[in-house]
Amino acid sequence: MNERKPATGRDSPHGHNPAPGARTYLLSGQPIVAKALSPGLYLVATPIGNLGDITLRGLETLAAADLIACEDTRITHRLLERYGIATRLTPYHDHNAAAARPKILARLAESAAVALVSDAGTPLISDPGFKLVREAQAAGYRVTSIPGASSVLAALGSAGLPTDRFFFEGFLPPKQTARRTRISELGTIQATLVLFETGPRVAEALADLAAVLGPREAAICRELTKLHEEIRRSDLASLATAYAEGGETRGEFVIVVASPAPDAAPAVEDVDKLLRRALSESSLKDAVSAVAEATGIARREIYQRALALVSR
Repeated sequence: MNERKPATGRDSPHGHNPAPGARTYLLSGQPIVAKALSPGLYLVATPIGNLGDITLRGLETLAAADLIACEDTRITHRLLERYGIATRLTPYHDHNAAAARPKILARLAESAAVALVSDAGTPLISDPGFKLVREAQAAGYRVTSIPGASSVLAALGSAGLPTDRFFFEGFLPPKQTARRTRISELGTIQATLVLFETGPRVAEALADLAAVLGPREAAICRELTKLHEEIRRSDLASLATAYAEGGETRGEFVIVVASPAPDAAPAVEDVDKLLRRALSESSLKDAVSAVAEATGIARREIYQRALALVSR
């Protein structure tokens, strides 16, 4: 990335013909002079897909910053190139955070304005920014959030499920045993669940969600804000079947699941449906345990239903 000399001409008016060296960004092809930033760390939300979803305040902050810390410089560079921003980039991600963090803090000690971005969406959501924020605050540096795009909120808005209470889980464990254990723990939370998942694992995750949580309403939000955005709404079992039979798995996924119905006893046919799926994937003992946890029905009753299904 091209480094830039300290900006001059910050008192130039917004609009055409900025002073030489002014820190600028482009809107509709016209240069806009960014206002100077106070020293500190700025958490800037970036688009989750559509580059037009950056806020005006976000653009101005990125243009005026002395340094931008980002997960992948190639991804952030595409955004900066779109808006004519020349601020220097430095990588800050899971693999280099321990070494990179002291260097960023050193820049803050020099009264620099540092912007922190993730590859997409709001920083600190499933990225390593938390430790940097904690250490910056502990050292007495100002930390400012510049809100904007969020896949969590975008998915909630599109899912058609209650939004008054929601629980963000992030990614489920990759292994089935740990994943089902965690799903069982989540199953009692009286709130809409929001999960991230990868394409290669989405079918397995949906199957486990259906097996443990039962026939709850859910939505699969794929490639939000992008050209091939897709929202599927149905019950978990139907969605699991759709992806097991060849649903599109390319792209990024957010799974939104309805909260449990209060004191609602599942119908016998729903219990049988859960049992058939669980029995096809695990032993009788494990299937009974999983369905008993998902439904709250006594294990002995589930065991009797399972024996009846097996004997048919």
